[in-house]
Amino acid sequence: MADSNKESYDKVFSSLEKHHEWFENSIPLIASENIPSPAVREAVMSDFGNRYAEGWPGERVYAGCTYIDEVEIQCMELAQKLFKAEFADVRSVSGVVANLAIYSAYSNPGDVMIASSIPAGGHISHGKKEHSGTAGLVHGLDIEFFAFDPEEMTLDVDKTKAKVEDLKSQGKLPKIAMFGGSVFLFPHPVKELAEFLKGHGMHINYDAAHVAGLIAGGKFQDPLREGTDTMTMSTHKTLFGPQGGLVIGSEEHAEPIKKAMFPGLTSSHHIHHMGAKAVAFAEALEFGKDYAEQTIKNAKALASELNNVGFKVLGEKRGYTESHQTVVNVLDYGDGGTIEADLEKANIIVNRQLIPGDLKAGRHYMHPGGIRLGTSEITRLGMKESEMKEIASLLKQVVVDKKDAGEIAARVKEFKTDFKKTQYCFDNKLGAYEYVKLR
Repeated sequence: MADSNKESYDKVFSSLEKHHEWFENSIPLIASENIPSPAVREAVMSDFGNRYAEGWPGERVYAGCTYIDEVEIQCMELAQKLFKAEFADVRSVSGVVANLAIYSAYSNPGDVMIASSIPAGGHISHGKKEHSGTAGLVHGLDIEFFAFDPEEMTLDVDKTKAKVEDLKSQGKLPKIAMFGGSVFLFPHPVKELAEFLKGHGMHINYDAAHVAGLIAGGKFQDPLREGTDTMTMSTHKTLFGPQGGLVIGSEEHAEPIKKAMFPGLTSSHHIHHMGAKAVAFAEALEFGKDYAEQTIKNAKALASELNNVGFKVLGEKRGYTESHQTVVNVLDYGDGGTIEADLEKANIIVNRQLIPGDLKAGRHYMHPGGIRLGTSEITRLGMKESEMKEIASLLKQVVVDKKDAGEIAARVKEFKTDFKKTQYCFDNKLGAYEYVKLR
């Protein structure tokens, strides 16, 4: 017999509460996730989430926006200060929508964009139509790829320049060059390529979705000063806000981006998340430098310790990582999909990852050759280098030693005992995963 409406209602809340309990007793290592502060959670719960504010502050389509305008102006000013930018549009509801704003403002369907391929670290929002990538499928762009150096784990400058010249000779010169990606161990060679790309008339965007918090903390690279025209990003990875997006640039980019964002890509722009972005930007201005520094220290320590216990960690030639990410080739022990599932049973949350060479070897994203680990969330919980040794040991026990998942899950729960509050924020009275019940 089907559940009653009330039984279905109760099951939803039961699953929500179980999720909070699970993550409180897990090690979250997904590089695209983070834990927000209680203050960010409060803003998300506010009445802003029930309102409409189409348009720009002071130019709204709706009434009732007095305080929404105040917060949105504050949010833009904080974003500009955080990234030393002249202009910020805080209305994007995701990093993908932020990228679409750039595509819409600076290209037309049928134009060419050059970006990183997915096995070389690119994001699906930069991808081809045949792969259901946003750029190709939604905006109709023809995608070409930067040359990639798998030993250096970054773009190959000379080969990329040669490829651009070849594309020019074919009449396929890109309109947009898209730096950034999803696997992002080392800064991209923006300074080395920006003048060359601009000399060929390209608009240069840097997708900082993963590394925005590290950039804001002054610890990765500074794309706007290195030659990019604009930056897009998510607001919930190393930048520890609510889920959402952000576009920044100079004043000359303001009008095209504003028009692309509204009315082009958004109506109501998740105003409660916009308010929460303002809170997160203030936190990042206050605490972001220390957070970014510790996040990178933790990633380096985790990568080094994983190497010490026998894992094949990518990027060894350059010290494994300069970001929050570590990427591990796990083919000696299975495949990324199988190992992801094994670790999840032990309450260690990672994600499988395509790595260079996978596609040529016939592997695909469900069962790739690697896993990707991130230190963004565990750093926000207060962990430091010594905890990275323990995490590496736990990973080895599951992946290499094939120990019982239940036994490891019990150790993970004990390990997490001292790491249940959000750090690098003004207020942390509420537990990081504490469930707030309003019923």
